[in-house]
Amino acid sequence: MTQLKRFLIERHIPGVGGMSIVELCGAARASNQAIAKIGATIQWQHSYVAGDSTFCIYLADSEATIRQHAELSGIPVAKITEVSQIIDPTTANN
Repeated sequence: MTQLKRFLIERHIPGVGGMSIVELCGAARASNQAIAKIGATIQWQHSYVAGDSTFCIYLADSEATIRQHAELSGIPVAKITEVSQIIDPTTANN
């Protein structure tokens, strides 16, 4: 099995913060359809919607796969950042 890395994908979509759940459902459907075409080398974990941007967390084998997903889904990518580590409040207990 291919090792998947975690990525933060920033997308600039004017008005996304004011979209209805129906409109967001359409975007989620487009993402899911692109993932189905690509296969097991990409997984969508979740997205944050804020103002005119979304910040999406994906697992993928490469940045190229993230870009392929953006092309297939029609959802543009502004920036892709590989996440090297995750910390949270429990990190202080180590």
